[in-house]
Amino acid sequence: MQDRQLYEQILGIGSPWFVERVELKLEDGEVRVHLAHRDGPWPCPECGRECPLHDHAAERTWRHLDTCQSRTLLHASLPRTCCPEHGVRTVAVRWAEAGSRFTMLFERLAIDWLKSASRRAVAARLSLSWDEVDGIMRRAVKRGLARREPIAAASLGVDEKSFKKRHRYATIVTDLTLGRVLYVAEDRQQSSLDGFWETLSAEQRQAIHGVAIDMWDPYENSIRAHLPQADQKIVYDKFHVAKHLGEAVDRVRRQENKQLRAAGDDRLVGTRYQWLKNPDNFRDDQWRDFAALRSSNLKTARAWALKEQAMVLWDYQYQAPARKHFAWWYRWATHSRLGPMIDKAKMLKRRLNNILTYLTHPITNAASESLNSKIQWIKYTARGFRNFENFKTAIYFHCGDLDLAPQPT
Repeated sequence: MQDRQLYEQILGIGSPWFVERVELKLEDGEVRVHLAHRDGPWPCPECGRECPLHDHAAERTWRHLDTCQSRTLLHASLPRTCCPEHGVRTVAVRWAEAGSRFTMLFERLAIDWLKSASRRAVAARLSLSWDEVDGIMRRAVKRGLARREPIAAASLGVDEKSFKKRHRYATIVTDLTLGRVLYVAEDRQQSSLDGFWETLSAEQRQAIHGVAIDMWDPYENSIRAHLPQADQKIVYDKFHVAKHLGEAVDRVRRQENKQLRAAGDDRLVGTRYQWLKNPDNFRDDQWRDFAALRSSNLKTARAWALKEQAMVLWDYQYQAPARKHFAWWYRWATHSRLGPMIDKAKMLKRRLNNILTYLTHPITNAASESLNSKIQWIKYTARGFRNFENFKTAIYFHCGDLDLAPQPT
């Protein structure tokens, strides 16, 4: 088998294209494959209509998968057709997408590498520039978003993610059913989330049953402005409520620990994470060790008991008994003489209606938090992002559940 036939079969080159010649440039570490074509006609890339040859574009070069240790480059001058409807157009080729300087197989390889490593690492591994790898990632995300089916998510999660220092954030909308990112916008203002609703039709908005959010007013305002029957669909995230209550318990602990240590009592020293830990995550021996503290007469023990009783709200199935439980808990909390717990109790009372919507739509931002961990890995792998568009592209690439690979034309 001659080298020309070998590369025709390896590359999947078919009529009217063929390999004209193959050059081995050992001093450059390259194999150069020159492609030529037989006579047309050629299909218009816009409408597929068979059209006569108009002329040729300047010769282009595409990077292909390496041959052994040598870089493999394809060279060809692409025909241009003259379509009666669309005018002069450069024909599409089966080995590369329009505008790309890499073959589809090479882009697939780069995309597979990018799923596990940073752009800088992939650039070094494949002997590319950072900008070339960034271009491959951007094209992958663009084609993935274009291929994505219309959003039919019944449950959404809206959360924020720190983009960089100095309180720079990204707003992230998650499909809680499939655990994928649907939308990314800069900042965490109402306008940040407004842009998401504009991507949905009226029917798609109507199909949304619930939206899990933290108690951030700009997000709530955006939902109320765009989603029908928003009052019945906003669900305050269980884990954000637990976080607020945990903060109150920790404030009580810090205040009490300061007083006890002044009196020579070190019972609360080093116990912060015991009070904040989910009881379901204690080992049996840890729970026994914690028993003396949680059953003591410490103020922190009372604050912890209040937190645990508040979380019982999410165990109810019906609103009437849940409201009765909250009324009992609220009286206990506001008469506890624990300032931080009183503040949180009043906050929860103001927000109670959309806490209890959980009983109708039992959703949380747990899927969003899982994706946040992945986004944190993305930031760590890239050693941070200074450009928001790069950050946004990386989130869609890794968390969007998109079909990223190029397809033959």
